[in-house]
Amino acid sequence: MENINIQERMKHYNVQGLSITLINHGQICDTENYGLLEVESNKYVNENSIFSACSISKFLTGMLVMKLTNQGLLDLDEDVNNRLVSWKIPENDLTKNKRVTLRNLLSHQSGIKDPENSFGELKTIPSFPSLVELLDGKTPYCKVPIEVNYEPESGFDYSDAGYCIIQLLLEDVTGKPFHQMMKELIFEPLKMGNSTLDMSIPVMSSEKFSCGHNKNGKLVDGKYPLYPYPASSGLWTTSVDLAKLVIELMDAIKGESKVGISSNAIKDMISSQRGKDWVGLGVFLAGSEKEIEIQSLGWGVGFQCMMVAFPYLEKGAVIMTNTELGVHQMEGIIGEIYRTLIC
Repeated sequence: MENINIQERMKHYNVQGLSITLINHGQICDTENYGLLEVESNKYVNENSIFSACSISKFLTGMLVMKLTNQGLLDLDEDVNNRLVSWKIPENDLTKNKRVTLRNLLSHQSGIKDPENSFGELKTIPSFPSLVELLDGKTPYCKVPIEVNYEPESGFDYSDAGYCIIQLLLEDVTGKPFHQMMKELIFEPLKMGNSTLDMSIPVMSSEKFSCGHNKNGKLVDGKYPLYPYPASSGLWTTSVDLAKLVIELMDAIKGESKVGISSNAIKDMISSQRGKDWVGLGVFLAGSEKEIEIQSLGWGVGFQCMMVAFPYLEKGAVIMTNTELGVHQMEGIIGEIYRTLIC
């Protein structure tokens, strides 16, 4: 990153804290950390600093799904209502010919549209709604019951609700809380010791956790925005830990997975789904064949981040900030860093 003055660009965009981890030859090759965990504090960002990954949680969820499909607990192309116990996707005329599958949900092609102004951050602590309440439209986060709005696979709509359904499905099938499942099956085998989905942990008490900041560089309300639907937006992690997850994907392609994901499953995950060449299973795609590029973007209250990887070239980067820039990643400091790394 010799072609960019990171600290000058951080000042330009009012970014308080930044962590970057680079991957080359399938290994972490560099980690660079800048700025503060909290504005006007003496808490500096380091490689153990934990940021809200927001929607990069969907990439993590996709990896867990691949693991469970390999175990035979899930089928990507089965009607999810066959395995859902605590809640079912309501049947209507749109589901008569095509049923909603896990593949549809992972690739945002289930026919479900998130209601307007839904799926925001936690309103009151410690008031955590159940997923069933959320999907039934009985919470401030989603005031309309979730249902299929158009025939599955006939369109694309980015959906947090879809990932809530995935989380519920995984909990129904395994009988375990989602955060416990992730810890046992993903975090522990990959030594992602600075990653958590457990929102019962009082994050404010740890010196590792970053506060969120707005586009003016000021603290957001509550300092630590939480989302009560972990599979979609609940991951708190470091750039180093997230890079370990990316490397696991690269290793799995070669048949060297540490968590038991097959090469075929990962290749399916990073393949175009149902004719949509930009979307895989829990990730977005660009390029093709051996130069395929995968991306996952996180953007929420107080934070913005990006994961990008070229799985077959074994290169990648994780860029995490504790500031919501108010513009798309590619129009701010993350895009500037991305172009320096990729171009």
